[in-house]
Amino acid sequence: MTNTINIISPINQLGYGIAGLNIVNTLHKDGYEVALSIIGQGEAPPEYHPMIKECVDNAKMPNFNASCIRIWHQFDMSQFIGRGERIGFPIFELDTFTEQEKHHLSSLDKIFVCSQWAKNIVEENDIKVDTCVIPLGVNRDIFLRSDASRKNTIFFNCGKWEKRKGHDILPEIFSKAFTSEDDVELWMMCENPFCGPEENHAWADSYKRSGLGDKIRLIPRQQSQEEVYNIMKQTDCGVFPSRAEGWNLELLEMMSCGKHVIATNYSAHTEFCNKDNCHLVEINSLEEAKDDKWFFGGGNWGSIKELEIDQIVSHMQEIHKLKQEQNLKINSAGIKTAEKFSWNNTVKEIICGMSQI
Repeated sequence: MTNTINIISPINQLGYGIAGLNIVNTLHKDGYEVALSIIGQGEAPPEYHPMIKECVDNAKMPNFNASCIRIWHQFDMSQFIGRGERIGFPIFELDTFTEQEKHHLSSLDKIFVCSQWAKNIVEENDIKVDTCVIPLGVNRDIFLRSDASRKNTIFFNCGKWEKRKGHDILPEIFSKAFTSEDDVELWMMCENPFCGPEENHAWADSYKRSGLGDKIRLIPRQQSQEEVYNIMKQTDCGVFPSRAEGWNLELLEMMSCGKHVIATNYSAHTEFCNKDNCHLVEINSLEEAKDDKWFFGGGNWGSIKELEIDQIVSHMQEIHKLKQEQNLKINSAGIKTAEKFSWNNTVKEIICGMSQI
């Protein structure tokens, strides 16, 4: 394999864009010549601009024999650079592919996925393409260990408004876990750029009008990873009642800060969540994935009913009790996990996967 790699990816502050930026940046630091074709409008902090410009300029005269990695959705895998190995790197959440998705994935020479869970889904859907697990990472130069200094217990959720992420049930869970007398807050940083103002307002309003709405803080979308860290470092625990995830960068970032996390024991984040670093919520069954906006059935996700809600409530109450007793320790196991799942590790696995031709 040559040290030239063609990459097609978004570059922005959303999931695919953060993954693309960190993968390209780490490859560049490691001495690889990256020819970058950006999907959509590129957006990155100024310190990355020289690196991005160099990689985009490389794409004007790419090595057409080099491998090409397309970091994008599984239903859109037809466009690649050159005649080299065509590698798709989709990040998906459901257990079933549509016929269009199967058609696109089956056309690839190789598939990269974030987790063993995702690899199992590819195989169960009878996609006969060599598939490698390439875990995503976290930037520990940014997401450093931090101790919350506030007296009250602060729970935090980050991720664009979606039923898939459990945002429809989190107000109920919070109100069930605590009363107005408890010294506790829930911080939500969930503005969805793919929703209009009215829909974003409706989500926010559902929180402010909930039983403990006066204890819920709605935080605007931040413009950089450093700004996200400045919010995270003030909190005590991340709560992620997701029905399904393709990875969940924010969950790993919270671990990297040494924060406690509550998460469902289902889908891609099981690649890095375990009983030692996470307060797990066992999922007892699956249900049809349907929210009438992004998902319309045809696949399944975790079902969060009374048993699962009670687990989340119990975990939140335990965290609050420990914090108020001044016994809430740093999540050392989470930090060790974040040290393992670095972007350097991601690139190492990419290079290893590309060599397995």
